Amino acid sequence: MTKHIDNKNNASNIPEMSTLNWSSISPEYVARMRMQNRFKTGLDIAKYTAAIMRKDMNEYDKDSSKYTQSLGCWHGFIGQQKLISIKKHFQTTEKKYLYLSGWMIAALRSEFGPLPDQSMHEKTSVASLIAELYTFLRQADARELGDLYRKLDKANESDKQEIQNNIDNFQTHVVPIIADIDAGFGNEEATYLMAKQMIEAGACAIQIENQVSDEKQCGHQDGKVTVPHADFLAKINAVRYAFLELGVDDGIIVARTDSLGAGLTKQIAITNEKGDLGDQYNSFLDVEEVDGSSMKHGDVMINQDGKLVRPKRLPSNLYQFKEGTGEARCILDSITSLQNGADLIWIETEKPHIGQIGAMMDEIKKVVPNAKLVYNNSPSFNWTLNFRQQVFDSMEKEGKDITAYDRNDLMNVSYDETELAIEADNKIRTFQADAAREAGIFHHLITLPTYHTAALSTDNLAKEYFGDQGMLGYVANVQRKEIREGIACVKHQNMSGSDMGDDHKEYFAGEAALKAAGEDNTMNQF
Repeated sequence: MTKHIDNKNNASNIPEMSTLNWSSISPEYVARMRMQNRFKTGLDIAKYTAAIMRKDMNEYDKDSSKYTQSLGCWHGFIGQQKLISIKKHFQTTEKKYLYLSGWMIAALRSEFGPLPDQSMHEKTSVASLIAELYTFLRQADARELGDLYRKLDKANESDKQEIQNNIDNFQTHVVPIIADIDAGFGNEEATYLMAKQMIEAGACAIQIENQVSDEKQCGHQDGKVTVPHADFLAKINAVRYAFLELGVDDGIIVARTDSLGAGLTKQIAITNEKGDLGDQYNSFLDVEEVDGSSMKHGDVMINQDGKLVRPKRLPSNLYQFKEGTGEARCILDSITSLQNGADLIWIETEKPHIGQIGAMMDEIKKVVPNAKLVYNNSPSFNWTLNFRQQVFDSMEKEGKDITAYDRNDLMNVSYDETELAIEADNKIRTFQADAAREAGIFHHLITLPTYHTAALSTDNLAKEYFGDQGMLGYVANVQRKEIREGIACVKHQNMSGSDMGDDHKEYFAGEAALKAAGEDNTMNQF
């Protein structure tokens, strides 16, 4: 819990009013405003939240049931409502973070309009969204504390102590953000400069991937191109230097490998001796042995174990890796990153399969025992189909009767109440806890959930409102549910800050304040 000092003690820190001729200023009101604005800068937030993540990482090392979670949010209001909802339902924000997705910035926050996830959006839009998210989270703090102050002022003596306790033990809505810097948006210097912006905006954790910056693709699309380890480690160093320069000594770096789905590289790594990191990278290249007579003009050759080999080069001037080497490359990428400054790893997979993830993590932990994974519970996966097929395969292996099922048609609604479908849904429900225990996943996130929820809720409203239901389409499916489910923003004037504005007007103008929350305010209907 986040402990705040009480109003009286806070007020005692205010300068003596008589010596400064501030007789019209109330120390009590100043104390309240200071409590409502605990975090003065983004760096204050980054330092505070980095400590939270470090504590959570240590607790997970001791108990894998203490994993953490986040949802991707594309606007400050979405992030704010998520944290308000979490506090309402669970009374704490512990182990709950925010995720900032480069995909959603590209699709929703670029001045170019909707873009694919290929690092074409403006660099500054990432830091801008971090700052926006924390602006809204700090406003959530101010709003909730403001409501408590008003209750305190109106309460009788018997109720005041409980309200004061709620104020003194207030828990902030400000939580860690894991922020996506894509592949660094350029060379190491570009990565460093952008990381600084993100940290200054409040980011305590920066996720960076091992793709080529100018060839970057969404992790769930084809055409991904990786870089040699030395290039990626330079960018990890750049992010670490940015953290240290700004005084965030325990900032977190999440090193993501896209090697599982990346069959291409733009560069052949430099190698100085057999078995070094460059040599290991090059050992995965798809090559063919040649002799002097079979060399062609313009060929690039490598000496591997005394043999002259030609890496297979595509018309795009990219080199391809051997098929089936993706998992081995992911393992090497992850070990190398953790040994060279990363705190957490991220392996982008093509399906949510605990066995696959766990097998890679087992190999990584042989070298780095406390390795921890950030995992994308991606909307790019068809979760229903994947898990129904996993259950189907398990039933088949166990010799159970599967004649009632068509493996290629398991999405069919006719299967929804079957034993297979129910078992698959149960596995989806427990996936995060199971994977935290069996596959070393410290942090579970969904990259794009609020992109999809916004589209779904808008579709439902449009269908009803513009159809036969008319205004009832809004009232029955939105407002009535808001009221009955206790959704705070049903009082949208309060959520936007109107009541806080009234408080401030009273602080500033006293009885002369013209306030909006009078008896004619229609919010009184709620």
